[in-house]
Formats: sequence, structure tokens, C-alpha cells
Amino acid sequence: MTDLFPVLRVLGLLMCLFALAMGVPLAVAWGQGEGLAGIYLASMALTLCAGLALAWGLRRYKRDLLPRHGVILVSLVWLLLPLCASLPLGWALAAVDRPVSFSHAYFEAVSGLTTTGSTVLSELDRLPASVNVWRTFLQWMGGMGILILAVAVLPLLGVGGSQLFKAEAAGPIKDTKLTPRMTETAKGLWGVYVLLSLLCWLAFWAGGMAPLDALMHMFATISLGGLSSHDASFAFFDSPLLEAIAVLFMLVASCNFALYFIALRKGHWRSFWRDPEMRATMLALIGGGLLVALILWAKGVYAPLQALRMGLFHVVSVATTTGFATVDYLAWPVFAPVFMLLLSGVATSAGSTGGGIKMVRMLILIKQARRELTRLVHPRAIQPVVLGGAVVDNRMIFSVLAFMLVYGATVITLSMVLLLTDLDMVTAFSAVLASVHCTGPGLGLLGPTSNYSVLSDFQLWVCTLAMLLGRLEILSFMALLTPAFWRR
Repeated sequence: MTDLFPVLRVLGLLMCLFALAMGVPLAVAWGQGEGLAGIYLASMALTLCAGLALAWGLRRYKRDLLPRHGVILVSLVWLLLPLCASLPLGWALAAVDRPVSFSHAYFEAVSGLTTTGSTVLSELDRLPASVNVWRTFLQWMGGMGILILAVAVLPLLGVGGSQLFKAEAAGPIKDTKLTPRMTETAKGLWGVYVLLSLLCWLAFWAGGMAPLDALMHMFATISLGGLSSHDASFAFFDSPLLEAIAVLFMLVASCNFALYFIALRKGHWRSFWRDPEMRATMLALIGGGLLVALILWAKGVYAPLQALRMGLFHVVSVATTTGFATVDYLAWPVFAPVFMLLLSGVATSAGSTGGGIKMVRMLILIKQARRELTRLVHPRAIQPVVLGGAVVDNRMIFSVLAFMLVYGATVITLSMVLLLTDLDMVTAFSAVLASVHCTGPGLGLLGPTSNYSVLSDFQLWVCTLAMLLGRLEILSFMALLTPAFWRR
């Protein structure tokens, strides 16, 4: 247990930071005169006291974290911070005569922090503004990862942050140093994130949204989360201009933020456009949008311009794992919603705020498959896997293959668990896929006009586990279950 004390100490510090974030809904509640300020203050105090108790009680255990400490801490953070986040959510809803169970409150908090965008709440337009701000702000914090933010400040608290960064970052970015010091890297990534967030908020505001609506939908767009403050989601605004702005920033957020950091820091914009993952991501999103638009027009669902508007917006929204909707796309030809859900697994870059298996892994798999096909014809040929002009190390290829195996096993196992609860096949499979990809809307009973309140508590816990596994990139969590991980 003493080996875990440094981890628990840092967890306490992170809880203190998270408690301060509750000041955002507190300020909104006070400014709107909702009478809920006391609830946010109590939640903040409780979280802060718990964090201080851990940090102060274990203050003697100061040392750099080992790689396995980073994995343990990341897992604990994504399990316990939603618990803290659910406190003000559940208490505020009870105060306005909208009580929810612990299962629902925890699911909603996990959905926010993992940027999944699933919800069990209805009549969102009638909720207090502070509740909607808290729900959407959770997405914004989880988008870049609260741990990457912590990496920027942990040195001030006497904790090294490199292991946290590597445990939290997605894909090959975890092995890339953009600056000599990991702290500077974290600050740079969050600087880009804040800059893009500010631009998105101003664009929504200028496009016709009220300032508070613009803020909440900025949180949901830049984080690729998709939670809205309206039951009708983006259809509430019925504005082609706002949809175009949302598409632009969803495309921006689906790319690796490290590319923006390098381009802004060194002015190397050419390297941005030459990045193979970025090009493949844009091709998948824009090409997929045009394909669905063509199908909608060919099938007579919409006129050409309307088909282009609907196809591009919804493909970009679902494929980037955001989940905004303006129509019930389950009424479209069946190819379109299934195609969009499957695309959500690959159409975001590593180092972006999106979920899924990431485009870089798909590119490595395709190139590895091509190499194996070549070996069948030329057994003695030496053909390394090359991506972006660099040879991909075999260890990375094996890591990607292992990830895909565990990913497939996870989706199948959790889908079968839901089928045991007598959920229909389409709903069960899409619920797990949408949760693991952190997409939100699924198929069947979980389409864009419905929400996850139709599921039982047990089914919600299965989806909650799927969201956490997707956000933790699966392998990090699975490593905790191996006996070798716990050997000294």
C-alpha cells in the first residue's frame, strides 16, 4: 500500500483542482439568481476537503511517479472525478424537483468528462442554466484531459508530470516530445485548446447565439462532446450559418492539437498539411459527408443543397464523436446512420479531443496488411511500414494489433452482456459502440431523438464502463487486471 501513497497524494491534489472548477457553475447560479449557489459551494467544499485530506495526510510521500503509477492514477481519476462531478449535478436536480438516481447522476458525469455526450435527462430547456453549464463544462475539461492540464501545474506541487502525460495521451503522441520539458508541452497544448475555444465562442455569438448558449455549445463543440442545453440539440437554432461554424470547429478539433502547437510555435504550416493522419482524417470526414449527401439526394430524401447541408453536418458531427443532430437521421436510408456510427471509430486523430481508435492506428493497420500481402508474393522482400516519411517501429505495430484485439473483444463482450438483458441487437451493439467511441447517439432506441433514459440501471452501468474504457484507451485499464502489473 505504501507504494500507492504517492499516487493517492497526487489524486488529492487533482481533486483540489477539480473542486475549483465548480466555481464556474457557482458563478452562473449566482449571476442568474437561481438559488443553487449553496449547492455548488457545498459540493466544492466537500471535494476540496477530501482532496486536502489525501494531499496533506500523505504529504511525506513526495517522489516522481513511475510508469505504472501514471496508469493507476489516470484510472483512479476517471473513476473518482465523475463521482465528485455528480454531487452538484444530483443535488441541483433534486433542488428543482427533478431528482435522479445515483446511477443516472454518475452516468451523466461520466458522459460529460469522457466527452461522450450521452444523456439520461430530458426537458433540458427547463433546467437551470448552471446545471447545463456544469454538464457542458465537464466536456470541455475532459476534452483535452484534465490530467494534461495538471501536468502543467504539477511541478509547482512537487510532482513530475511526464508519466501522467504518457498515460493520458492517446496514440503515438504519448511518445513524442514537442518541447524539451513535458510541462511546456502540456501548457502549449492547453494554450491552443483555449485559443480555439475562444474563437469558437466568439463565432457562435456572432452567428446569432446568446452569449451563454454560445459558451455551452463551444464547450460541446471544441471538446467533441455534443451535450446540448436544448432537447432539440442543434435543431433548436435552425441556422445554416451556425451549423457551418460548428462543422468548421468540429473539423478543427478532430485534428492533432500538437500540429497546431508546432505550426504556431515554429511557423511550420507546411508540415501541418503534410501530416498523413490529418489528411486521412479530413478525407474521411469531408468525403464521408459528400457520400451521404449524394445518397440523400439520389434517394430523393432532400433537394441537392439541403442534402449537402444535412449530409456534411451529421457525418462530421457523428464521425468526430460529437453527436449534435438537427433531424432524426435514423429515418434516412439505413446505410447513412450505420456508416456514420462506424466512421466515428476512426475519423479523429491521435492528440485530438475525439474518441474512437484514432486514424493513425487505422493507417498503421492498413499499411501492415499491405506489407503482409506483399510478403505472400515476395517472401524475402524487406518492406518496412512507413508513415509520414518515417519507419514505424515494430513495437508500435504490435501495440496497435494488441489494442485492436482488446478493442474488438471489449465491444463484443459488452454487447453480449447487454443482449443478456433482453435489449434488442441493434440497440445493444450501437450502445456499446457509441459508448466506447465516446460518440453518444446510437441506433435503435438510442437515436438522436431519444436518450439513454430508456435503459435500465444495469444497462447504464455497462455503458458507463464502456465510456470509461474508451476514454482510457482500453489497454491502460486492462493492464491493471494483470498480476504482473502489481508485482514489485
